[in-house]
Amino acid sequence: MHVDLQALAGPRRRLAGESPVDPVTAEVIRGGMETICFEMAMYVSRTATTPILNQSNERNATILDGTGRLAALSVGIPQFMLTSTLPVRFALDLLGPAEFHQGDVFVANDPYHGGGHLPDYNVFAPVVVDGRLILIASIQCHHGDTGGAVPGGYNVTAQDIWGEGVRWPVVKVLDRGVERKDVLYALQVNNRLEGFLGDLRAQIGAAKQAADELAEMVKRYGCDVVEASVDHAIDYAARRFAEEVAAWPDGVYEGDAYVDHDPLGNPDIHLHVKITVSGDRLTVDYTGSDERQELQAWSTFGNTRGYTVAQIAAMMDPEIPKNEGFFTSIDLIVPEGCVLNPHPGRPVSAGTHHPGADIGEVIAVTLSGVLPERAVPQTYKTGIPTTIRGIDPRTGQPFVDSSAEVYAGWCNAAKGMDAWGAVSASFGNLWKATAEINESLYPHVQWSRDYRTDSGGPGQWRGGCGSHYVKEVRVPSKVYTYVVGMKYPMPGIAGGGHGEPNRLTLRAGSDDPFVVAHTADWVPMEAGDRIVYDYGGGGGWGDPLDREPSAVLDDVLDEYVSVEGARRDYGVVLTGSLEDLTLAVDAGATEARRAEMRSARSVTSG
Repeated sequence: MHVDLQALAGPRRRLAGESPVDPVTAEVIRGGMETICFEMAMYVSRTATTPILNQSNERNATILDGTGRLAALSVGIPQFMLTSTLPVRFALDLLGPAEFHQGDVFVANDPYHGGGHLPDYNVFAPVVVDGRLILIASIQCHHGDTGGAVPGGYNVTAQDIWGEGVRWPVVKVLDRGVERKDVLYALQVNNRLEGFLGDLRAQIGAAKQAADELAEMVKRYGCDVVEASVDHAIDYAARRFAEEVAAWPDGVYEGDAYVDHDPLGNPDIHLHVKITVSGDRLTVDYTGSDERQELQAWSTFGNTRGYTVAQIAAMMDPEIPKNEGFFTSIDLIVPEGCVLNPHPGRPVSAGTHHPGADIGEVIAVTLSGVLPERAVPQTYKTGIPTTIRGIDPRTGQPFVDSSAEVYAGWCNAAKGMDAWGAVSASFGNLWKATAEINESLYPHVQWSRDYRTDSGGPGQWRGGCGSHYVKEVRVPSKVYTYVVGMKYPMPGIAGGGHGEPNRLTLRAGSDDPFVVAHTADWVPMEAGDRIVYDYGGGGGWGDPLDREPSAVLDDVLDEYVSVEGARRDYGVVLTGSLEDLTLAVDAGATEARRAEMRSARSVTSG
């Protein structure tokens, strides 16, 4: 399927040159919208009832214009922000603009009506002035359950989308400010979590407050000026996008990436992309990606679209506003029936992560030969969250722990910079919860989440280390999860080494350990059993033999790299003792070691 993103963007309101707004006022209005988006996101974090939202911040806020074009957003998870538009456009098409009134609030979560997967609930509220639909405030959040056969929102062995949970293409929960009790009750009884309705109400309150604030903005500046300001921001983003792409080398670039397996164990899920740079236009074509219909790995079109734009945006000037101007500048081709655009009805709970997130990898790898300094894959290799369920003896009630604690993994280096922090920028402002808070909420103890020495890919700039994560369950529990990144870890770029792979062991240290080969389907654990997850590292950038020996020494002192790893991967020979902090670089031995390694490479390549 060839998707014209310009057509999806909706009609332009006015021609360029006819705008009633000056650039300064347009930027002031854009800044005001971004502030309101930030306030929407913070509203949820401060009022939601479950840790996935009030701690981990797995929420994003956007503002769309009256035709559903993305106008402004807050700092958030990029893929989330960029999948907020299509569910709103579906609602506009289905219901018509006349069904949108000031005080209304809508809820949608259906992957086949623009969303990513069922746990992602999009709540949106219109701004209507004198019967004219001007703007729409949207707040999208991940919830801990969706109904369906499996607690936690991830039924990775479901036969179809209906086995994953309840689909809500669009429902109105507030009608001109009056709560629809029947609809809210239907939403509540189709979800296992006691805190679900509290989280949903947090979204409703955030969207309603944002719509009221935006209405005040429209009242101050006038409908025409606000609409023209949105046009200005979109046009500016599209112009800046075109300027950057015009500076890239024209050509057709093709590349591949793979996911280890789907949740059923079917191996080597293949992603193929052909990227055409022609003047200031960019075409991204996924023809050739996996079309095996027996697979259990599907990314919806909306999800694929969001990840595509997120990776491209990460390779461009960060000052370019992230709005509809990005979408209209990319010709996107995603054949229906491939893993990145499934036929309706396929299960997609796991696929929104993989192969969805791997889109960032295939784009970065494909463009690494022509834009190596920008080729940093914005992806991760997790599978799905490690879901733990059991009965909490303190309350006698069931719990569902989505393991949202802090960990590190999969963060690639960039030219001129070692990998930073714990996770890649693709996680945006996703803050993982502290062990102390989650230990108070769930019956478990977190014993470790230290960095794994030598897990970051070697390079002139070093990939980030993964973490050694140990959790002990204190009550009989069952674990459900899906793991990738074991066969295909994070790739090195421009001669850098791959990161170390993932490894998850349940009941670690017991007489009956369970090493997850692809899926853990409610594996039982007894009180005192441990979960050990060795998260993979990020890929390195550039030739490891070009890394400054002093930087390698610092890595060894920081325990990112071992003494043996320094010699093996970087050709750096150290003398002295790490324990005594007397390590030093042996310059002569290092020079000889690196010469030996380069010579061995020449023989191998010859």
